[in-house]
Amino acid sequence: MARRSPGPATVMETTVTKPVFEVSELRHGGAPAEMRTLALAFQAVEEALAAARFAGRAPCPRVGVSLGTTVASQLNDLEFYRAFRTCGHAPIDAADRYLRGNLSAAVALRYGFSGPTATVVNACSSGTDAIGIALAWLRDGRCDIAIAGGADELSRIPMDGFHALGIMSDAPCAPFDRDRRGLSLGEGAGILVLETAESAKRRGVEAAFACEGYGTCGDAFHLTAPREDGSGLEAAIRQALDDAGIGPRDIGFINAHGTATPTNDAVEGATLARVLGGDCLVSATKGYTGHTLGAAGGVEAVFTVLALREGWIPASAGFVHRDPAIPLAPVERMTPVAKGHALSTSLAFGGNNSALVFGGVR
Repeated sequence: MARRSPGPATVMETTVTKPVFEVSELRHGGAPAEMRTLALAFQAVEEALAAARFAGRAPCPRVGVSLGTTVASQLNDLEFYRAFRTCGHAPIDAADRYLRGNLSAAVALRYGFSGPTATVVNACSSGTDAIGIALAWLRDGRCDIAIAGGADELSRIPMDGFHALGIMSDAPCAPFDRDRRGLSLGEGAGILVLETAESAKRRGVEAAFACEGYGTCGDAFHLTAPREDGSGLEAAIRQALDDAGIGPRDIGFINAHGTATPTNDAVEGATLARVLGGDCLVSATKGYTGHTLGAAGGVEAVFTVLALREGWIPASAGFVHRDPAIPLAPVERMTPVAKGHALSTSLAFGGNNSALVFGGVR
């Protein structure tokens, strides 16, 4: 049975008692002048660089950084606003921390990367969109290597906001389950090192995976709800498949967005079944991590490429009862993956839908 250990929030002040998924060990945390999101990103970047065999030496100068977030760019200046509202003036420390919270710029500065940078703030698809931008940079010759993904910390504003919307669960989230009651928030970072074939050859390394396709499409429907017919998500998936040069039946498994809210899972499940078939293998990894907001696309991309490399996907934590209204269901046990391509999907507030196709290299 899948194991997980969410609990009450301890890294922030909040009256909301819903369970969350916190990062317990953070090597770069603790400095008051540095927001937690940056610490999460730095740790993930270092792990990604080591996995890409850059440990002990710097990458080439043409390294881009494309990272998604939400909290780092807009939700980390509460101290400043609280003090200013109460007293009419406030110490500049909180605002200064906020202004220095440009995630991609901070990573590029810390590690000496001199290629293009972009910080994507597109709600819950931010990490996925950041990887799509990095893929375009490599194809266009703007850089040889790109650091791509997302990072986000637990913060009071999204915590209170999701609670006010009534979509947070009293129990750990249960993606696609019949009795799902809402999402659980989490925090983290997921970073990939993307590289052109020519750059990898010069370094004498072999690729662990291939980022093959990206698609995105806006619903233009509702601020927080997906379009009921899933047409925006379907368009994004078909764009990603076309970009990768493959068809729906080439996909071995899907790492679904799977927030465990009643509406998201119903729309996403129906759309995935319509495009890829109700028998396609589905994993829903938010059951292990909670919803990490701007980091979700990056975190789930890492899960996806690891599953391709290892040849299996994990049981979907929290899933117990199949919902008869959804024409597919996530796997209930560790399941082998036979085909060499995978799809990762993201649905965001504001109606954005994004998808990535990855290929395994064995």
